[in-house]
Amino acid sequence: MTIKEAILKSLDDINGLTNYMEVHDHIIKNGYYDFGSAKTPPATISALLGDFIRNGDTRVKRIKQEGGSYAYYLTKNEQDIGIEILSGSTETSSIKLPRVKAKSYNERDLHKLLSSYLKNTKIYSKTIFHEQSKYGKDNNQIWTHPDMVGVKFLNLQTKVSQNFLKSINRVDTFKLSSYEIKKEINSDSELKKAYFQAVSNSSWANYGYLVAFEFSDSLSDEMERLNQSFGIGIIELNSNPYQSKILFPATYRDLDFKTIDKLCKINKEFEQFIEQTDRLMTAQERYYKSTEKELDEFCDDYFENDTEIEKYCKEKNIPNGE
Repeated sequence: MTIKEAILKSLDDINGLTNYMEVHDHIIKNGYYDFGSAKTPPATISALLGDFIRNGDTRVKRIKQEGGSYAYYLTKNEQDIGIEILSGSTETSSIKLPRVKAKSYNERDLHKLLSSYLKNTKIYSKTIFHEQSKYGKDNNQIWTHPDMVGVKFLNLQTKVSQNFLKSINRVDTFKLSSYEIKKEINSDSELKKAYFQAVSNSSWANYGYLVAFEFSDSLSDEMERLNQSFGIGIIELNSNPYQSKILFPATYRDLDFKTIDKLCKINKEFEQFIEQTDRLMTAQERYYKSTEKELDEFCDDYFENDTEIEKYCKEKNIPNGE
């Protein structure tokens, strides 16, 4: 376990607001990391916690306390901590770092980075393989499929409120998203082609996103214009998936059930994704955990720790932005 993994593990164990010294003590107590002869381990922990924030790592957040000190927590545990505690301003920021060009990699190599980023925001995602679709007589449907689909369930605190919302409108208990993924977009024509591909293949979803590992800085104004006109969001993916960021948010739309039905007919994996989503929404309380596990296992793999990320990016020749 690396020192950063030990910090993340400790934040997860503590599952609440904590400071750098408590994180340090938790690491020592549980033997998560051996500092050896290091003279100032607490200072190292403090600096690394700050790095999570400065680098825009979405796994970790912090709030300023009286006296100017900071309390840290894991984003995924935010709801467990309590909204009233987090009424102060939380911080995440990012520093734009130049990317070093490396050997080529495949577009689908980026899917695991995106699935890890989405999983951290409690979105279950699944790659849709276009080549497995059955078009029948109509083969001219290259912009029908998204590269990935995702679902996020509304996380209400009590079972009563969950059941009440379901009884009103089941559609409001979840949100479906569509993702079109590109390696890089460097020109206005590349941006427009990719953007309208995302518009076409996400018409069925609540949210549609164009995702790329690298955007040319000169395209920012045009991305903003397209986003305001058509509502497709834009995500910049990072080799550390937790430092990925939404450049422009997607606009909410109602689901298009006719298109969902069409996609279910031509692509078995999309149909299974919708089926698994429905099973989790309608699962009885005693079966919820097992059904949630089935959905998680059906969806794309994601990274368990930073060591896995670094190894994967090196093996796939994905440029490291650091």
